[in-house]
Amino acid sequence: MEEVSAFLGTTTNNVAEYRALLLTLQRALALGYDRVSVHMDSELIVKQLNGLYKVKDPKMRELSSQVQRVLRHFSEWQVRHVPRSQNKRADELVNLILDARDQSIREAQQ
Repeated sequence: MEEVSAFLGTTTNNVAEYRALLLTLQRALALGYDRVSVHMDSELIVKQLNGLYKVKDPKMRELSSQVQRVLRHFSEWQVRHVPRSQNKRADELVNLILDARDQSIREAQQ
């Protein structure tokens, strides 16, 4: 398996979750995976992708549609909710990216 992380700019938590999922799924396709099992701590997005909640916000609806289009390339997929306490590595990756960005900003200001 592989870890994916990237700075996504300034945005809402939900948009960042969708964009991170999209990057992850695209990477899985690039690596040739045919099946994926995603574990996310965003209960909202998990329920939206599994059809339990409607996606009302237009920006989120577009991101959800993009994710759904990518998911169609897999023969099997599942998106499950996990508590944040079981998803610590994702938080670590986010913090590494943010720390690197902050360091770059500080260096540029000097």
